[in-house]
Amino acid sequence: MFKQRFAALTTGALIAISSLGSFAQEPSKTSPSPAPKKQESPAVRNGIPQSWKQVPIPQLPKFSPQEPVRVALPNGLVIFLQPNHELPLIDATMRIRGGSRAEPAEKTGMLDIYGEVWRTGGTEKRTGDQMDDLLEARAAKVETGSNADSTFISFSCLKQDFDPVFQMFVELLQHPAFREEKLDLAKKQMNTDIARRNDDTDSIAGRESVKLAYGPKNPYARVAEYATVAAVTREDLLNWHKQHIAPNNILFGITGDFDPKEMEAKLRQAFDSWQKGQPVESPKIDFTPPKPGIYLVTKSDVNQSDVRMVGLGIERKNPDYFSLVVMNEVLGGGFASRLFSNLRTKEGLAYSVYGGIGSAWDHPGIAEVGIGTKSGTTAQAIQGLWQQLDEIKTSPPTQAELQRAKDSILNSFIFRFDTPGKVLRERMAYEYYGFPSDWLERYRTAIDKVTVEDVKRVAEKYVHKEQLAVLVVGNPEEFGKPLNTLGAVTNVDITIPSASGEKAEQASEKPVETNPEGKALAAKVVQFLGGAQKLQTIKALRFQGTSTRVSPQGEIPIETETTLEFPDKLAANLNAMGTAVKIVITPNAAFQSMGGQVREMPSSMRADAVQTTRQQVYNLAQHAEDPKYAFAATGTEKVGTVDAAVLQISGDGSIVRWLVNPATGELLQAISDATGQQGPTKRVIQFGDWKNVDGINFYNQRTVSENGNVVAKDTIKTWTINPTVDPKMFEKPAQ
Repeated sequence: MFKQRFAALTTGALIAISSLGSFAQEPSKTSPSPAPKKQESPAVRNGIPQSWKQVPIPQLPKFSPQEPVRVALPNGLVIFLQPNHELPLIDATMRIRGGSRAEPAEKTGMLDIYGEVWRTGGTEKRTGDQMDDLLEARAAKVETGSNADSTFISFSCLKQDFDPVFQMFVELLQHPAFREEKLDLAKKQMNTDIARRNDDTDSIAGRESVKLAYGPKNPYARVAEYATVAAVTREDLLNWHKQHIAPNNILFGITGDFDPKEMEAKLRQAFDSWQKGQPVESPKIDFTPPKPGIYLVTKSDVNQSDVRMVGLGIERKNPDYFSLVVMNEVLGGGFASRLFSNLRTKEGLAYSVYGGIGSAWDHPGIAEVGIGTKSGTTAQAIQGLWQQLDEIKTSPPTQAELQRAKDSILNSFIFRFDTPGKVLRERMAYEYYGFPSDWLERYRTAIDKVTVEDVKRVAEKYVHKEQLAVLVVGNPEEFGKPLNTLGAVTNVDITIPSASGEKAEQASEKPVETNPEGKALAAKVVQFLGGAQKLQTIKALRFQGTSTRVSPQGEIPIETETTLEFPDKLAANLNAMGTAVKIVITPNAAFQSMGGQVREMPSSMRADAVQTTRQQVYNLAQHAEDPKYAFAATGTEKVGTVDAAVLQISGDGSIVRWLVNPATGELLQAISDATGQQGPTKRVIQFGDWKNVDGINFYNQRTVSENGNVVAKDTIKTWTINPTVDPKMFEKPAQ
């Protein structure tokens, strides 16, 4: 895209220059005889090139970015002042040493929570919500966050509002409150993210490829789990803040419409008296190359594969860095790269394709080549990537390839550093990681000096396909060729551990064998519901009523009509405050439609919904004599004043406990492990108000709780046995 825009701009400029040139050279009327016209090339007409190939590219002008003013205070705080009078705005960022790579492994996710609650928790004087109101009135913002090696606090405001916004910024910097209720909210939001992290192939591939490249215990590869999030306390956040927020651990960059001397005076007044703290040291982290091989994450609900080949890259201070930047551009940097032109354009194997030897500021980056391809061409795409990695070593770039790559890199400066703010952020990075202040200027010169021989040398030195771990996320049943024909395959388990740290299937109640007590108890429930003969006639059910959804924000009544086709199809029409929504669940598809828009359900939600459908009371009761199901009596539990008998039912991948009145066979509760909005939960469904319809007992009241909190209260008005079910109700509507 940049090349196209650059070519268009250059062409326009040359047309203008050519026109002026022709006018200036036009002979005067008093000349006795005009000079003979120069014969034009067929590619040039009236001084205008007829093809972009004939457009000469002028020499790039000298790159001289506006250098910020550096000020070092006696307490160690380093300030960068970057005036920019284009708009009456002021933006500033503090970068603080210390990030998630230094958090305890048992509290992984703590820095993400810290970066969130620092801002939402407000200050000792005002809450985060009060800060929101004050800032919104001024169209200003104060934000906080974190990454692997740093934490950040920033603000943005109109020039005229600098004083009150800066005062709030300093207050949050030095006196945060980390209020408990905001910590709880942040942890719930993070648990929701954990619960949904396996829904998207790109998310899975990104997470698991880093684990392969660095090792699962490497701080850069660790991921938050329910247990590590639960371990984070307010005291942890306060201690981290106390240990890291000190002037000698901070860089402060400010850009905008201000006078540098006046701004320096204001900042000195605010920070000169701030006492030094303990310096923050970078943690020592070991990096070892990954174990080569093919690693498979099975995701059966997709029709394309995400393939990533990974290994260790380099640090940016490596003397080969500039040559590798050019090699990466030749190999996989854009539309003209080898990976794109060969695997996507010529062979049609890729939705997307990229690759190169990655680098990082102060630790090895990741060497990675990746491709998105349809399921049937997964093995072919892997072989195509291997071939391109071989050829970058055996067939070095032509001079034309080299020049195109260098032009692309150098021309991109127009976008990377086209504002003083971008230059400021880059300059702060050099200071933070100990790079020379003129690194930006050196970069262009070094790229320009890279030769074909340099690219050939670094390709031979760093590109080794046999040393890469190959990760595939996709549906192996649809691969055109089994992966084991390419090498040994290791299956990767991405099951989300429970809050106790166990894998979800390990944390669930274990299947147990049918016992005589369980068989007798199941028969009693079946008799209560209407008897085996009557239950076996049920092929589908439809019920109508009201479901009241309960949340901290209040209760929302929803009119519902739900159709169940045994064993695992559901179609529900909902109407909430005049808005109609349809939800469809089947083993092969799950979606909701509203206002003509159709949205696929994440795979984790679909799996939970299918399991819940299979656990429907009347479906399970039909299997009381099915040898594929186990019914075991496992003790008693109190339900109100009743000593309920516990009947555990397992089968078809589902485990549920029924709590039954042993005297009558009445089903009181159903308990199962499920996936709620905040992750794994213990779901309890309480039944009541049983009424007979055509010889079958149906519940008409149902209360659903998750982890002890009521989330829904249902009142059912009508039940229909074996309604007419149109198969089209389970089909996705056309958009």
